[in-house]
Parts: sequence; structure tokens; C-alpha cells
Amino acid sequence: MPGMGHMGPELAPTLGRLLAPSMDWFFLICCLAAAAVYLAGVVRLRRRGVAWPVLRTVAWLAGIVSILFVTCTGLGTYGMALFSVHMIQHMVLSMFSPILLLLAAPITLALRAIRPAPRGKIGPREVLVKVLRSRAARVLTSPVFTLPLFIASLYGLYFTPLFDFVMSSWLGHHWMLVHFILVGWIFFWPVMGSDPAPHRPPHIFRMIELFLAMPFHAFFGIAVMQSSTLITKTFAHPPLFWGINTLSDQHTGGGIAWAFSEAPTLLVVIALFAQWIKDDERRARRDDRAADRDGDAALAAYNAYLARLNRQS
Repeated sequence: MPGMGHMGPELAPTLGRLLAPSMDWFFLICCLAAAAVYLAGVVRLRRRGVAWPVLRTVAWLAGIVSILFVTCTGLGTYGMALFSVHMIQHMVLSMFSPILLLLAAPITLALRAIRPAPRGKIGPREVLVKVLRSRAARVLTSPVFTLPLFIASLYGLYFTPLFDFVMSSWLGHHWMLVHFILVGWIFFWPVMGSDPAPHRPPHIFRMIELFLAMPFHAFFGIAVMQSSTLITKTFAHPPLFWGINTLSDQHTGGGIAWAFSEAPTLLVVIALFAQWIKDDERRARRDDRAADRDGDAALAAYNAYLARLNRQS
């Protein structure tokens, strides 16, 4: 495929061109590095005789592939020229890739793979633990912050001049794509992430947080579909010989945003329920062990309380 600047490709989009390789070296290098570091952590654990779930490794690699799919193919190339293609990038990077990456529990892997520093010294593991326990981390993972950020990444970006300003340069465009990944990560981490989170409310409140965000996502898609004018200038002038109506393409992008949230939301709900069940089972086992240690003192005390009530009556 011919090279392109930030103004977009020269050839009209086809399915073959959208799926053809088109290297973005920034994302290619970052993704390969992320995959290598994760796999190195898995290998280190196995050398110690510690098992690491295969499905978590598969989830991490699938998340990496999903990022490469929308950045290192024609989707990344035409995402600079067509709103509908750009919206595919946005939805994958903010709603799909972060979920897969979080299911891989990379922070847990790092905490297990990195050895503690010698006594009295601070190493990478100690720095990571300190960051996780920091006040800033608690604020950044609080629903008071994550929910408005998730909503603002849609409305504040596309319905203000910020989008056109960012898309005017290679650096701004790549910052925006990274921003989509980070916003999705920060939002979904305390909701369904397998890693320890600085702020992790009870499961029912996590479910509420998830379902509070999704209507805003759907309303955004509906607003774009019903718009009678272009909401950005970036995609206003595709080559005439492409034969693309820009307003119709924008409506298609709105439909993509509206429809795309269903599958990721279902995946999050399934993961959240699985974690809920696992946490309940873990709590039950912990209670059983405590009962074995103290001879089920809590149950004996409760039975004695009932006996007293019965005598008093």
C-alpha cells in the first residue's frame, strides 16, 4: 500500500486495502515489546516452578493483536481519512483491547515475577507496590474520576475543537490512540480487572458503574447518527474520486459506536460474575479454615445466643 502522511491514503478504500498490512512502527515496536516483557515474566515464573494460567497469556497476546489489527493495517491508514474507520479504531482500542489486557493480570504477573529488592533497598517491585498503594492511584481508579473520564473521552473529544487540533499532526494522532487505550484501561481496571486495584468497590457497585457508563456510550452513537452536520473538520474532504458522502460516513461511524459496546459489555459482565463467584468461594474456604481452627466458635456462640432467647421466652 502506498505510504501516507497524516492527510490520509491516496487509493479508495476497499476491504482488501483496509485489512492489508500497513506498518505503524510506533505501535509495532510498543506491542512487540509488551508481548516480549509479558512472556519473559511467564518464563521466569515457570523456571521457578510456578504455574501461570495459559488463558491469561492468551488474553494478553489477543489484546496485543487487537491493537496491531487497528493500527498496523489499512484500518490505521484509513483511520486518518474516514470517520467510520477511525471509529472502529476508537471502539477497539478503548472497549476491547483494554478488557483483554486486563484479563491477563499483568500487574499480578509483575509482582510475582520480579524478586523483592534486598532488605533496606527499593527495587522495581517495591516501586510498583508503592504506586498501587498511593493516594493518586486511589483517586485515578475511583468512579468519581473514571466515569467522567470515560464519558469525556467521547463527548469532550468529538464535540469540541480538540479532535481537529489533535488530528492535525502525527504526534497528536498517536497520542489520541494511546489515550483511548489508557482511558479504557483506567475505567475497566477497578470494574473487572484481575489485578489488585487501589480502589475496588463491592461487585454490585462495580456492576452499577458499568451500566451507568454504557447509556452515555449509546447516546453518543445516536447523537452522531442523527447529526445533520459534520462534527469534525478532519474528515470533511476525502478525495472526490472515492465517491464517499462524508455525512453518511459519519452516520456509519455513529452506528459503529452505538452497536460496538454490546459485545465488550457482555464480556465484562461475564468476567465480573466469574470473579464474584470465585471471591465468594474463596471467602467460604477462608471461613471454613477459620472454623476448623477455632472449633467453629462463631457458630457455637450463635447457638448459645438462640438458646438464651428461647429460655427468656
